[in-house]
Amino acid sequence: MSDTRSAFGFEQSERRETIPDLLRQLTEQGAHLAQQQANLVQAEIRSGVTDLKEAAGAMAGAAVVGLAGLGVTLMGVAYLLDEAMKLWLATLIVGLATLAAAYAMFAAGKKKLQSGSLSVDRTRRTIERAPGAISGNQNEVRNNGR
Repeated sequence: MSDTRSAFGFEQSERRETIPDLLRQLTEQGAHLAQQQANLVQAEIRSGVTDLKEAAGAMAGAAVVGLAGLGVTLMGVAYLLDEAMKLWLATLIVGLATLAAAYAMFAAGKKKLQSGSLSVDRTRRTIERAPGAISGNQNEVRNNGR
């Protein structure tokens, strides 16, 4: 009788297993599967959070530089409009137009943020397929696998 280890690290033997042995192995493999699913969820969330941090840092840097450039440009536009009207009115028009553009950009960003960047789609699909895989119903596995 030679004992070997499966791909998951569980002992396999060529001898005939008893029901208690099979139940013990099933319990071990179920616990191993649950741990692997938990690890997958953690990795997916960690990856999503890392992506969000990088995006937020890049956006913050761009905002600082863009704000300085926008201030100078808006000042120039107000002085350009000063040729056609009073300076206070030109400055008011430029300020209101800038606020409208800022609101539109904020609304677009809020909508993207609500779409949910931290999704665990792979884990959800795996869990949906699990009952069919456990029962051996391959049709259910394929249908839920989408």
